[in-house]
Amino acid sequence: MAECEAYDLAQVNRFVLTKHHLTSGFRIDDILKVTEDIGGLHATHPMSPYLSLFARTQNFKREDLDTVLYEQRMLGKVRYARKTVYVIPREWIPAVFSATRQMLEQRLGPYLEHLGLSRKDFAEIAGSIMKTLAGRRMTTQEIKKELHSGQNISAVVNLMCDQGLLIRGSPAKGWKSNLHTYHLFREYFPGMDLKEVDEAEARKTMIRIYLASFGPVTVKDASWWTGFTRTEVKQVLEELQTEIMSIEISGLKEKYILLALDREWLESTSIPAKPQVNVLPLLDPYLMGYKSRERYITQELYAKVFDRSGNATSAILWDGRIIGVWDFDQEKEPKVKIILFEKKDSAVMKDITSGAEKVGKFICGKEVRVQECRSMIPLTERPLGGFMSPLKGC
Repeated sequence: MAECEAYDLAQVNRFVLTKHHLTSGFRIDDILKVTEDIGGLHATHPMSPYLSLFARTQNFKREDLDTVLYEQRMLGKVRYARKTVYVIPREWIPAVFSATRQMLEQRLGPYLEHLGLSRKDFAEIAGSIMKTLAGRRMTTQEIKKELHSGQNISAVVNLMCDQGLLIRGSPAKGWKSNLHTYHLFREYFPGMDLKEVDEAEARKTMIRIYLASFGPVTVKDASWWTGFTRTEVKQVLEELQTEIMSIEISGLKEKYILLALDREWLESTSIPAKPQVNVLPLLDPYLMGYKSRERYITQELYAKVFDRSGNATSAILWDGRIIGVWDFDQEKEPKVKIILFEKKDSAVMKDITSGAEKVGKFICGKEVRVQECRSMIPLTERPLGGFMSPLKGC
């Protein structure tokens, strides 16, 4: 692994912002390209993929993602990094299944036991679901009704998705819903072989994708994102040593890893005079890509942006650092609430307000007002799921 000098943190953050299409000159309308460049779209929350693309494109409409994802099927919604549901390019899917198969198999037995099912029970229910879904798409409620089953069909369907038997299709109730329809995987992606990539090569592919999207990163970061152990990550990096280099980042203590072919791009990255403001959704890839987050937030502010499980809420960035939180509220009237952790001048506030107004209009389809809050309860003191409405009660 080649060594090189230390780089300024502000330069590194700007470099990653650029790779993530979050700087003004790098926003593009190629949804597939953006998804590839940012390591996939985090899709646990139904609105996040749409809002992540809205933040990175120039003329994005919700139906644009639906077309590429559900009609053209150039993307697929599968379990990926940290065993989390993502939207990723279809070309990645065989490698992803190979790289994560062992982790998901380890999860299967205990989860079936939790459900009160044997492997034989699971196989029988899965077989019935496969027959029911042949040539069709259905929600879990529709499947359960047709099978007249008292079993937890939703849990079984999710496990079948993990095994590559089924795949999540378009939500039955629109872009804000997680009530998916489901398809037979072999019908949705005919001819796709989920065993065409061996596990070792698949893990290298996942690490390469991660480095390309998020580098420079630490071994700890890579382990967090992929779900691989640190030993497994180190083994892959040893095999990739001719493709990577080690660097230091000023103000941070650990060693960082960068793809060698990104070195020139990083070194040519400069900080423009006008600061970059971004309004990102909860669980955005830029926010979730690292285990060590001191690169963009101080420890004192950490609990206002991340909950006890490390989930990121919706955030406001200033030149790559998190300076505030936002929340969409439509209880009485549609509005975007914001809270800033530091005072900014009028020019920056104008950009923040404009960004908040745009994302609010995207969500509800009409003009919204922006309300500034003065305080918030830290997410670590909130109930489970509190990161999804960080300024509730403000």
